[in-house]
Amino acid sequence: MTLPPLLARTAMATLIGLASLTATAQAAEYKIDPAHTNAIFRIKHINTSYLVGRFNTVEGTFNYDSAAPQNASIQVTIPVDSLDTNFAERNKHLKSPDFFSARQYPNINFKSTQYEGDANKGTLTGQLTLHGVTQTIEIPVEKVGEGKDPWGGYRAGFHGEVTIKRTDYGMDKMLGAGSDEVQLVLDIEGIRQ
Repeated sequence: MTLPPLLARTAMATLIGLASLTATAQAAEYKIDPAHTNAIFRIKHINTSYLVGRFNTVEGTFNYDSAAPQNASIQVTIPVDSLDTNFAERNKHLKSPDFFSARQYPNINFKSTQYEGDANKGTLTGQLTLHGVTQTIEIPVEKVGEGKDPWGGYRAGFHGEVTIKRTDYGMDKMLGAGSDEVQLVLDIEGIRQ
C-alpha cells in the first residue's frame, strides 16, 4: 500500500524526529568512571583533629544535558567495604557494628529526585540510604567541565559537598564533641554512553 505524499512526508518527519529524540536521550546518559571519581569524608576525632577517609569504589550512572539541566539525575552505589582511612585496624572498626555495620548494610546508595539550577551550578536533592536508613538530603553541586577525552569518548565532571549527621542514620557511637557531623566531598566523572 502506498501512502499519499503528504502523509508519507509527515510519517517520515515523525520518524526522523523520534530518532533525533532517542539520540539526544542517549547522548545525555553517562556511566560513572570509578578511576576518576572520589567520595571523601571528613569527621572530627576527639575534638582535636580531623580524620579523613575515602571510599575507593563508586559506581552508578547520571543523566545530564547542558541544554536541559533541570532534567539532570544521578544514581550512585558505594560499597562500604571499599572504605579506606589508610589504617587497616581503623578501617575494620569503622566497618563493624559500632559504625557502618558493613555486613548488614553493604552499600551506601544515593538517588536524586530533583535538580534546581542552571547547567553549571545548582542543588541536587535526593534520597541517601546509609546504615539502613533513608533521608532526603540536598547537595550543592557545580559542573567542573565537559568535553571530548583523548580516547574518543565524551566526559562530564561535577563537584559537590554536603554535611550530614551520623545520628540521623542510626550511627550513634561518638568519638568526642563534633563527631556527629560528617563532611562529604564528591567528585564525579562520567563517560557518555
